[in-house]
Amino acid sequence: MTEMTAPAALAGIRVLDLSRVLAGPWSTQILADLGADVVKVEVPGRGDDTRAWGPPFLKGADGEDEIGTSAYYLAANRNKRSIAVDFADPAGAALLRELAMKADIVIENFKVGGLKKYGLDWESLRAVKPGLVYCSVTGFGQTGPYASRGGYDFVAQGMGGFMAITGEEGGQPLRAGVAMADVTTGLYATISILAALRHAERTGEGQQIDISLLDTQIACLANQAMNWLVGGVDPGRLGNRHPTVVPYKTFDVADGTIIIAIGNDGQFRAFCTLMGVPQLAQDERFGTARARLINRDAIEAEVQRLVANEPGLPLIDRLAAAGVPAGPVNKVSEVFADPFITARNVVHDFVRADGAHIPSVAFPGKLSATPATMRRPPPRVGEDEQSILADWLDSQPSFYAKRRQLHP
Repeated sequence: MTEMTAPAALAGIRVLDLSRVLAGPWSTQILADLGADVVKVEVPGRGDDTRAWGPPFLKGADGEDEIGTSAYYLAANRNKRSIAVDFADPAGAALLRELAMKADIVIENFKVGGLKKYGLDWESLRAVKPGLVYCSVTGFGQTGPYASRGGYDFVAQGMGGFMAITGEEGGQPLRAGVAMADVTTGLYATISILAALRHAERTGEGQQIDISLLDTQIACLANQAMNWLVGGVDPGRLGNRHPTVVPYKTFDVADGTIIIAIGNDGQFRAFCTLMGVPQLAQDERFGTARARLINRDAIEAEVQRLVANEPGLPLIDRLAAAGVPAGPVNKVSEVFADPFITARNVVHDFVRADGAHIPSVAFPGKLSATPATMRRPPPRVGEDEQSILADWLDSQPSFYAKRRQLHP
């Protein structure tokens, strides 16, 4: 009996992607991984800004750098098709409006009001297609005191409090090593889009999603935001220490540095037993989470003494076997050498038609019935123009005529 394969979760959903750089493309890549047909609209010739954000650049089939195909661009644009359209050309704007009428979802990250002159803003499009889901990604939102400003991840990390709690105690504020405001905004945008899509399917009513980097960065302060709102505590930088859980940090071992993350009293007792000091868990200074927090310096020093001469990886294995969370501090190269990568199919290798290999970090959610798929590598600028027009606009000659006006 032949096993039936369910269609992708978002099969049949069309997304017109007017976004660039990371937050918007991160969201549309997720939608594409889950089966949506995502059309990425790019500037003719230049394409997405991130195409030039290298080196490193993709090595082409000839082994040479493919300038314009940066690793940064490749990280956020698989499973999409690309069309190159000049917004400023009236025929180009008209073509995009026609494509928008065929889309279920439009996502853009222009400055507030920037698409109105092209008739591609929310109000203009919903007047013609009331069921459209329209996601606007900005630095600071459609309203509020900073709405007119452009925004980047770095600025949002600083304004949103993230940098104030990141870095060594007494040291300089630091941004995260990945554009976390962009990435988390992409995630929240996707969640919001899927909720709006469900509403549109149920009621026929579309809506605009107003999501900003700063809103998202503030939301992602999580417990640190509540420390201020509930307790009036303005969190500072603690390096690798946790503000309320102890011991929960990096420790130096005989051959490097490891993480020990003891989250409750049972784990602390297991650690003490494993290390041959069960009496430590009975010490009134350390026996409870609150006591350990009050006596943070003393218990961290004791843990450091206990592990200082231990080889890291064997200790991690023993801690894990005892139910104590621990792990190495890996370099990125070490991450991709870990057996976890193969066991969990973390990396997918695309082979482009010209023979170039394009690695990609797969969608992390493992859906049992409608898994994410890796269908196509990130596109070259405008390479899918004909297939997009044929699929979305039924190959109508009038649209091809418009394209000829754009590219005489």
